[in-house]
Amino acid sequence: MPSFFRLKRGSHGGLPKADWREACSRVPLLATLPEDESRRLAGRAHDFLHRKRLTLHPALGDTPFDPPAQLALAGQACLLTLGWQGHEHREAFANVHEILILPEGFSRQVEEMDEFGIVHEYSDLRAGETSYQGPVVVSFTDLMQSGEFSGFNVLIHELAHKLDMGNSMDIDGFPPLPREISAVEWHASFSAVWEDLAARLARGHATPIDDYAASHPGECFAVCCEYFFCDPQTLEGAYPELYRLLQRYFNQDPLARWAAERRRTML
Repeated sequence: MPSFFRLKRGSHGGLPKADWREACSRVPLLATLPEDESRRLAGRAHDFLHRKRLTLHPALGDTPFDPPAQLALAGQACLLTLGWQGHEHREAFANVHEILILPEGFSRQVEEMDEFGIVHEYSDLRAGETSYQGPVVVSFTDLMQSGEFSGFNVLIHELAHKLDMGNSMDIDGFPPLPREISAVEWHASFSAVWEDLAARLARGHATPIDDYAASHPGECFAVCCEYFFCDPQTLEGAYPELYRLLQRYFNQDPLARWAAERRRTML
């Protein structure tokens, strides 16, 4: 068993603004934030790094993981809860204790029982995984491919699972909901997406979002969170009702940020 090592934490003083600017320059997802949101996210990311453990596989010992890189990671994590109040943000991540970074994707042996009671065993290649009180495990390779507007973000995906488990030890696609969103509305919106994905796959048609969303209700929620933040135009175009639901759930509008950034870069 390899001996992992933890990144050293600095003193919990003020946020180094130059490090945050460098973090944002490396991650397009963070660079699109308006100044007020960026400032709030910077503070939460800085605090996140001092409250949570960040652990690297020894094979990554020579990999540059400087303070801006650490802030870029924490910024993407805290982006999920940016629209929530401070106490809501801290409560949502109360079951996040450690982020463990492996060099690349990893395999897990999985056993699943089908509808006829037959158990199937197979090897599952993963970019990340987590559990109720376990660490958030991500592949460094996939982490480096996250942070753009591609619809893929392994960190957001795994932390969406942590949000999902805020009211249960299981990943079931039903996180704690704010009072203004009913369980009936949540279930109806996600069921419509689930059924559309299943119907497209049954016909052999392409799906508008990653078809991994059709593998399990919990994965449907996590994949949709990835698209909400990292490819909002695709999610809104395919499933506008679900986009609006997540907009209310996260109290954020990534599509407006993306559109503003597009206008800025075209000037």
